[in-house]
Amino acid sequence: PGFPQELTTVRVQDPRVQNEGSWNSYVDYKIFLHTNSKAFTAKTSCVRRRYREFVWLRRQLQRNAGLVPVPELPGKSAFFVGSTDEFIERRRQGLQHFLER
Repeated sequence: PGFPQELTTVRVQDPRVQNEGSWNSYVDYKIFLHTNSKAFTAKTSCVRRRYREFVWLRRQLQRNAGLVPVPELPGKSAFFVGSTDEFIERRRQGLQHFLER
């Protein structure tokens, strides 16, 4: 019999505005990970992270990736046309795509 296939699922969910209405408000997202990989001690984990922590992660990956291309993050738009909810949802999808790659 073969080995079971290793699967890892990652979801970026539940965006929340923190410090709403203040000059230092930001959005964070729930990152939920589920895996059967032996490389992980915990089979499920859940943390909240904000965009700048994804920027940090991408920099670390680039530093260690050699010639392997590191996926792009969704843009950090100061001039967004449309609703804040639309922007947050588009960013959520982009962050999930980044983690999946």
